[in-house]
Amino acid sequence: MLVKTYGSAVQGVSASTITVEVDISRGANFYLVGLPDAAVKESQQRIESALRQYGYKIPGKKVVINMAPADVRKEGSAYDLTLAVGILGASGQMKSDAIDKYIIMGELSLDGTIHPIKGVLPIAIQARAEKFKGFILPKENAREAAVVDKLDVLGVENIKDVIDFFEGKLELEPTLVDTRKEFLKNINISDVDFEDVKGQENVKRAMEIAAAGGHNIIMVGPPGAGKTMLAKRIAGILPPLTLHEALETTKIHSVAGKTESNAALMTQRPFRSPHHTISDVALVGGGGFPQPGEISLAHNGVLFLDELPEFKRSALEVMRQPLEDRTITISRAKFTIEYPSSFMLVASMNPCPCGYYNHPEKDCVCGGGTVQKYLNKISGPLLDRIDIHIEVVPVPFKKLSETEKGENSQTVRDRVIKARNIQNERFKKVAGIHSNAQMSTKMVSEYCQLDQAGNTLLKNAMERLGLSARAYGRILKVARTAADLSGDKAIKTEHLAEAIQYRSLDRDSWGG
Repeated sequence: MLVKTYGSAVQGVSASTITVEVDISRGANFYLVGLPDAAVKESQQRIESALRQYGYKIPGKKVVINMAPADVRKEGSAYDLTLAVGILGASGQMKSDAIDKYIIMGELSLDGTIHPIKGVLPIAIQARAEKFKGFILPKENAREAAVVDKLDVLGVENIKDVIDFFEGKLELEPTLVDTRKEFLKNINISDVDFEDVKGQENVKRAMEIAAAGGHNIIMVGPPGAGKTMLAKRIAGILPPLTLHEALETTKIHSVAGKTESNAALMTQRPFRSPHHTISDVALVGGGGFPQPGEISLAHNGVLFLDELPEFKRSALEVMRQPLEDRTITISRAKFTIEYPSSFMLVASMNPCPCGYYNHPEKDCVCGGGTVQKYLNKISGPLLDRIDIHIEVVPVPFKKLSETEKGENSQTVRDRVIKARNIQNERFKKVAGIHSNAQMSTKMVSEYCQLDQAGNTLLKNAMERLGLSARAYGRILKVARTAADLSGDKAIKTEHLAEAIQYRSLDRDSWGG
């Protein structure tokens, strides 16, 4: 008897339906074909043990299972439940008339318990697109999949629940999630606040500009100056995620298996802070079956690289293209996968190996040329892609001991949202552009025009600092953001002067 069940394969942040054809006939042996990997092939032992716990079995006949399309590699243990249901249906141990109306996915343990899987949100979206009635999956994943409406999401704890459901002995209640209510309930929750940071008003201003325009920023300062503390708070002043951004972000984390158990939508902007020993592949994504890396997990949020010069140069260099294009393409011999990577880069570093170059109280003990050599660990092209360079100086005791709190994150965020609204209006007719940092060269020429005084100021700065053509564009973008925060339609000289001072790490002006 031939029975078809349906699973799904995730590639990138999209899913494609896999048809599992099970045919049982006279003979012997168990055949699993259709390009399964080792984890899929091992499912026979898990299925056999799980079925035995409830009085079922793999029949002692010729069992042929084909996973179509046969030229797409099937990976992982998530097909255990798909295969098991197909075997039970084809052998007549379970009713099979409704099996083909559902996507069925889950990993089986030896006692029949169903373990959670990765990528359920893309699978649910594809299941709805292909008009499946429902999606049977592990209970821990049900809330995440239930974000997709017009699809019965049925969470199960063990394989007996699935058998009883198709036999009509058990009624499974679909998991329901009010997506908008869930999203709006948690959208403004944050554990950290700018009001906890004493002093550092100039750095807070630079971070406000960075958040308002989506600009990359690097902080340079001695140990203990507050660089990490400030960086952790920048996600809290970014505009809240839109529902579309939340879905997009959740899909990426779902594919990577990074969503929390029993969670639905991600409502906070991601903040990723990888250690400086991270490999190139872990940062940008990849592997035999490519998974999203840290730059994609930071999509629509913040990627914080602490102690930037300590990262491997090769790892930093692979970020250059994603910083420009806001996507990362991973190519293999048989396929190419594209992950979104529109993130805000926040980096920090000591000014020199000892950490005390330009310190107001402590002396730097580094030898001649060491400071420049330390900075040279970061390539010029990467540094050019960072719009804002800001020095962080230690906070004096008098400021630290003050009991009065500073401006809170929500107040700053309100100004940032106002500036972003101006940009949304400006770019509403341009697809894929949402902030000043994303402007093309043509758009910079259109929206960042200067008067005579501004042109003279920028010309003198370019010549004196030895800035590159890319730095020229970055200065204009930052100046445009400063003008938006002030509510000015035209870029004034004070906006331009502020943007120029944020290029302190350029080669001719740092480290002697």
